[in-house]
Amino acid sequence: MPRIVVFTGAGVSAESGLGTFRDSDGLWEHYRIEDVCTHEAWLRNPQLCVKFYNDRRRDTLAAQPNAAHYAIAKLQQTIPDTHIITQNIDDLHERAGGRDIIHLHGEITKLRSENNETATVPLKGWEQHYGDRHPDGSLLRPYIVFFGEGVPYFDEACRVASKADIMLVVGTSLNVYPAASLIHYAGPNVPIYFVDPGQPEFGNWADRITHICKPATIGVPEVVDRLISELKK
Repeated sequence: MPRIVVFTGAGVSAESGLGTFRDSDGLWEHYRIEDVCTHEAWLRNPQLCVKFYNDRRRDTLAAQPNAAHYAIAKLQQTIPDTHIITQNIDDLHERAGGRDIIHLHGEITKLRSENNETATVPLKGWEQHYGDRHPDGSLLRPYIVFFGEGVPYFDEACRVASKADIMLVVGTSLNVYPAASLIHYAGPNVPIYFVDPGQPEFGNWADRITHICKPATIGVPEVVDRLISELKK
């Protein structure tokens, strides 16, 4: 069986009711990045950052996986060498049955040490209380990769992407770097299926990409069923 790499962005969870950040009515229309999503913001006004991510966490816990999440989990369960990489901080892939997800930008359901970007602890419920501390003694902060910070699992994601035989890209604008560069790690003969209702510029990649111009909940199940049917022949 081939190795399939699935790379997802905000569009896959938008249909579960989770607000995106960059769309015209997205979260950055209501909040300044500099106020809630940089380390400087955390140092300047940690209470605002805690409130912002508490709200995001509450929204996440109220949301449910959609047909796209379930289809991706089905693909992973049917083709065992399927790997999921996501820009999303929610846990909808896991709740749909996905496993071993590489979260590039953190996980909203966890907190992390102020001193160690990968020293995380789970958070029960939606509310973080500012001032709680990690076992290492440092302040706990949301387990979110702030703008300007390194992406701790990016190298691992690149290694996974470089070994793909097929890549499925869902619901991402391919504008957020370094994550958007993952498709460049796919080999020259690797087919790429891109599911998104938008019209991104593929440039030199256009001849390698099959664009399914549909919402994730429609396009992803179609592609998954096609791949499973073809690969099990």
